Amino acid sequence: MNCPHAEAARAGRNAGVIAIDPMVQDLDGETVRLRDAGILARIDLLGVPAWTVTRHGEARQLLVDPRLVKDIDAWGLWQSGVVTRAWPLIGMIDAGRSMFTVDGAEHRRLRTKTSQALTPRRLEAIRPDIEKFTDELLDALDAARGEDGVVDLKAVFAQPLPMKVVGMLMGVDESQHAMLTRQYKAFFSMLTPQDERLALLAELDVFYTDLVREKTARPTDDLTSALILAEEGGEPLTEEEVVGNLKAMVAAGHETTIGLVLNAVRALLAHPDQLRLVLDGQVGWDAVVEETLRWDTPTTHLLMRFATEDIAVGDEVIRKGEGVVISYRAIGRDFEQHGPDADAFDITRPTRNRHMTFGHGPHICPGAALSRVEAGIALPALFARFPGLRLAVPDEEITKLPVMTQNDMAAFPVLLG
Repeated sequence: MNCPHAEAARAGRNAGVIAIDPMVQDLDGETVRLRDAGILARIDLLGVPAWTVTRHGEARQLLVDPRLVKDIDAWGLWQSGVVTRAWPLIGMIDAGRSMFTVDGAEHRRLRTKTSQALTPRRLEAIRPDIEKFTDELLDALDAARGEDGVVDLKAVFAQPLPMKVVGMLMGVDESQHAMLTRQYKAFFSMLTPQDERLALLAELDVFYTDLVREKTARPTDDLTSALILAEEGGEPLTEEEVVGNLKAMVAAGHETTIGLVLNAVRALLAHPDQLRLVLDGQVGWDAVVEETLRWDTPTTHLLMRFATEDIAVGDEVIRKGEGVVISYRAIGRDFEQHGPDADAFDITRPTRNRHMTFGHGPHICPGAALSRVEAGIALPALFARFPGLRLAVPDEEITKLPVMTQNDMAAFPVLLG
């Protein structure tokens, strides 16, 4: 890949800094290197230095520390002009004003309506819709197998399901789902040139602005309309804020669930003893979901928070203006939290629920419960329909997408049995 920061990345690696591989060729090895580097590790993100936290306890503290903020203007490298819009990862940090990019009272104001729309009661109300989507896609999966019996579980099932759900919640017409899937895939891919990535962001802004204006004129029973309509006596969100929330929520709302479903299937097929436990009813599907979230997190590295003053962590100090990444995959395999067998997939593990894959504190993922519900419906339905499901290629031939923040696969070819 032609990366403008390649020389700096190599220099960082030689200096003991761990360069995060944009091509994700050895995620397990990278996870081990980060964890072995200590509580805080110095990393290189395409030529840009940062810290990452790799331990559960310290991450939990930092995620509620008010001295670490989402405001990019607190980042020294941004203030000095070292990092510009030419950096390939900038769109994941500076994606417009939304609940994902502000803190404190403004964060609460931007987040409140989203949280209200994703309550347990609301999620139970849409459960029949998720079950219907799941059944339809299982039919499509059966019909899509080729002459050799192979079908891509990701393309036909795991990818469209969460997009259908989040699209329904946001009031996005199904005819737009394929376009949004392509746009987000290209945006996250490290193979996409930066000028194209910035153009994609602009196109998404236009799409969501048009959606917001349509819902402003003709509101319906969906989250987009709810975000637009102010509570009595409350301060309405601006058009920019609604667009920013939607843009980020659709991305997070479908990408995370794709990874969760596929990683769970892959783990179960690689551990037939674990699969038998759940198929025999000895362990519930909720245990599969939680252990997958801990062991093979859908989000590998969350970008980024910035120190507004010096912060001591163990023997290190995060200096004012430095960036901090949360490496959830390394955190999920913390020996101190999960024991010496933290690298093993075990759905009977007592600590399987004690992970922070969806974050912690004020910025905890608002769609966490939704993702759990989707996976909790999709996984048992998949194995009930296709009990002979198995990989169509050796596990080692399954490749990761070149995405530095998401734990996603390029394809997941299976035989349905």
